[in-house]
Amino acid sequence: MENIVPYIQRDISWLSFNYRVLQEAKDLRVPLLERIKFLAIYSSNLDEFFRVRVANHRNLVKAGKKAQKKVDFDPEKILVQILKILKTQQEEFSKTFTGIAGELKDHDIHLIRRGELSKKQKEYIENYFDNNLLPFIQPILLNGTKVKTFLTNASIYLAVELEDKEAPGNREYALIKIPSQEDRFIHLPNKKDSQIKTVIVMDDIIRHCIKWTFPGYNIIQSHSIKLTRDAELYIDDEFSGDLIMKIKEGLKKRSVGNASRMVYDRTMSKSLLHTLTNVFDLSDLDLLPEGRYHNNFDFFKFPSFGMKHLKDQELPLISYSKLEGNKIWQNIEDKDHLIHVPYHSYLSVINFFEKASVDPDVTHIKITQYRVAKKSRIMDALIKAVKNGKQVSAFIEIKARFDEEANLDWGEKLASAGVRVHYSIPGIKVHAKLGLVIKNVNGKSKTYAFISTGNFHEKTAKLYSDVGLFTVDKKLTKECLRLFNVLETKKFKNSTFRHLGVGMFNLNKVLDDNIEAAVQSAKKGHSAEIILKMNSLQDEDMIRKLYNASKAGVRIKLIIRGVCSLVGGMPNHSENIDAISIVDRYLEHARIFIFKSDQGNKFYISSADWMYRNLHRRIEMITPIYDENIQLQLEELMNIQLRDNVKARSLNHNELNNYRLSDSDLMTQSQIETYYYVKRISENA
Repeated sequence: MENIVPYIQRDISWLSFNYRVLQEAKDLRVPLLERIKFLAIYSSNLDEFFRVRVANHRNLVKAGKKAQKKVDFDPEKILVQILKILKTQQEEFSKTFTGIAGELKDHDIHLIRRGELSKKQKEYIENYFDNNLLPFIQPILLNGTKVKTFLTNASIYLAVELEDKEAPGNREYALIKIPSQEDRFIHLPNKKDSQIKTVIVMDDIIRHCIKWTFPGYNIIQSHSIKLTRDAELYIDDEFSGDLIMKIKEGLKKRSVGNASRMVYDRTMSKSLLHTLTNVFDLSDLDLLPEGRYHNNFDFFKFPSFGMKHLKDQELPLISYSKLEGNKIWQNIEDKDHLIHVPYHSYLSVINFFEKASVDPDVTHIKITQYRVAKKSRIMDALIKAVKNGKQVSAFIEIKARFDEEANLDWGEKLASAGVRVHYSIPGIKVHAKLGLVIKNVNGKSKTYAFISTGNFHEKTAKLYSDVGLFTVDKKLTKECLRLFNVLETKKFKNSTFRHLGVGMFNLNKVLDDNIEAAVQSAKKGHSAEIILKMNSLQDEDMIRKLYNASKAGVRIKLIIRGVCSLVGGMPNHSENIDAISIVDRYLEHARIFIFKSDQGNKFYISSADWMYRNLHRRIEMITPIYDENIQLQLEELMNIQLRDNVKARSLNHNELNNYRLSDSDLMTQSQIETYYYVKRISENA
């Protein structure tokens, strides 16, 4: 397939998304402590990006031209572009951090360096070092040549340049690992009755005290560095052996993978940087300058000192009473229900499984697991259900990146309790979010389904914006059972889906048919509109179809949180496409698709983004919404987001990441508006 124009390479687009996170840290309208949180999110995102995406590009470069012919881009060119963009972003990050530190002082929170310490505070940190850090300080001496010294992934080290006191001019080099088991932000004592809260980063305590670690030497300079390692497991699509063992072996190697970057303090001298690159055999493509501190995702733990006024105003969870009580089965039978987390309490989903585990009329429970909380009432309910004589089946995707080990642990725990556990299918990821309860009602079997855009994860349900459908509609539940049969038997033949769109079966056809219906409607001169909300839009074939639909006159509105390889508003390609992204206090995670044509209006919720991997290598679900009241809810939710003029950024070609403004004097922050909309419809449910 020839490349399409315009098209933004996915990793370059992802950097644009992560910059939107950094924008939140810069936005003075965001409460101060929340801005610190966004610094942490930006850094955490970037760490994973290097461990997976950048590591992949580096491996392609090392593999040579033969391997590079299999991809439609130049990996070295992309690497250079990534590092150029990140150099600018990191400089902006440092300026933002400095600005936030200054604003903290206005609220009597002083984040100080060692040069600002009082005599009393110096005594305190020196005692702290002796009592808490010294046992973990193990200097590593370098001799300036290539060595086998191994830097632990994502750990911070101080690179120290030393001068022999007895031989001035004789320089030596050493590394000191910053202990990771201690809190990184240390609260220091102040004068009695002082309202000032003084905090120092543990790195600076060690900088102050390392002179005692190297007796006989003067400390010339010390700067922090960090190495990030390749975290991809490289489970080949054609692999057909013992997948569990393959993943377990890969997990052991993850922490010792190849280096994918070394970040360093940009104020480090060129001579010290040159020494380190020689010692660790690094190239310019392996280096990324940052500020004084690394592992800035640790700012998730920055102390708040109880200052609630510096955080987001709390939005109390909204109860969905009909799904949280004892009449849950009858209420689902009466009509379909759609929950909106994190606005709604997740108790309705927990209740679905907990009530099923003890209901004497429930015979079976089935669930897919992609990511799940470490402490999970849902998983506990499955174990309880087995003890109560239910047949419980769990399909566990053990290839969910960075959750492989947790999923293996849960799989073993469930299996030992008697749950029938089914693991990953080689070559395919199962990303559908589905739970079923089968109940004996008046002598007949009835299936209750919960179909979601998000995972069965109680913790992220408080942070991620998702929707989930409760239904007994046979058109849907029969096909849900059919999908579980595929997952449990791993037999893909003789399974057809007429209502659900299922990856590896008919998912692409459902999307194609709906886009084509809109195109034909527009060509006839009738109204045609497509509204798509998802995390990522990258699949070239789908982007081409959206461009063609735009040329045919279809109005297309996109709400894309992350990667968006499509370029909106481009002459001769996408004049009728308007694309925005919303980054706010909650992570936008729902996938909602609306297609309008002369053939009627179609509404869907989905587990699938429009990335090549989702549309071609995963078991995903696109679920039609037949209930008219829920259709109205979805349309109003999309309208609220499309009106956002506070947190929406434009993704159109000439105004990338500009905050989207409106002629209206009314400020619409969609997540806040959504909260009150959900509260209103819940009161009338």
